[in-house]
Amino acid sequence: MKDSDPDKHRCFSDDISPDLTVLHSIKERIYSGRTKFQSVDIINTGSFGVCLVLDGKIQSSEADEFVYHEALVHPAMLAHPRPERVFIAGGGEGATLREVLAHKTVKKAVMVDIDEEVVELCRRFLPSWHRKAFDDPRAELHFADARKYLEESSDEFDVIIIDLVDPLEQGPARLLYTREFYQIVRQRLGHAGIMSVQAEPSEWRNLDNFTAIANTLRNVFSIACPYQVHIPSFFGLWGFVAASQSLDPSELTPEEIDARISTRISKRLESYDGLTHQAMFTIPKHIRRKLAASRKIITDERPISAY
Repeated sequence: MKDSDPDKHRCFSDDISPDLTVLHSIKERIYSGRTKFQSVDIINTGSFGVCLVLDGKIQSSEADEFVYHEALVHPAMLAHPRPERVFIAGGGEGATLREVLAHKTVKKAVMVDIDEEVVELCRRFLPSWHRKAFDDPRAELHFADARKYLEESSDEFDVIIIDLVDPLEQGPARLLYTREFYQIVRQRLGHAGIMSVQAEPSEWRNLDNFTAIANTLRNVFSIACPYQVHIPSFFGLWGFVAASQSLDPSELTPEEIDARISTRISKRLESYDGLTHQAMFTIPKHIRRKLAASRKIITDERPISAY
């Protein structure tokens, strides 16, 4: 009997690094196409279920997207005493917006993504990611360049979350990982404001981008706290940085985190709690050494792809 499913024996090749490639079996190809800015694939894999793939890289999977999005959002949100106005750069799946809106204090969440087609595809095909967050009356969605939006805006935000694709040399996010962009972010943060950003792999084999982003933020903010979490579909540790002029989330104890979660968040978190928070900010010695030694600053003229 002939197999009628053309994708059953096909594989998706995910280049984790120049020296490591992972093959995922494809059970179903849900969508494949290209927008004005990037290629888009939504595939159902045997390894991690449905995955969003942009420019050939897995951005999130249904199996573990909660690990990434809870890590990106909640340390900064809980460090702020009362986050009411939040800005999200990127976040096309809607999952970052979902986590932000779980905070009871939030009155307005502005999400700016350059790629309207990706957002609409995620709205259609990835409902378990956004869980109708786009329809929340507190959400304000714009399709524009996030850097230009912040440059032209006079609004102040309590928390700014940068949830962008990798800074590929010809990609749409390249100029949103630079000192100049972070200076714009600092200007748009109100008193006691804080930002967080996904900061690329924090693996032993590939620390250059992580340390460069952390060092660039230290050049702009008084406080820049790198942290990391293991994300299975990324096949390793992934880095983040929270930055502020006054708030240091690494100083919060597990008990303080758990207390704030219980009073301020309206849903049950799947990965993040006080002990997880403590573990994320406990950076191993070899990475601390690299972070301390890093002198690389990412600028508009010298983007991250130059390192």
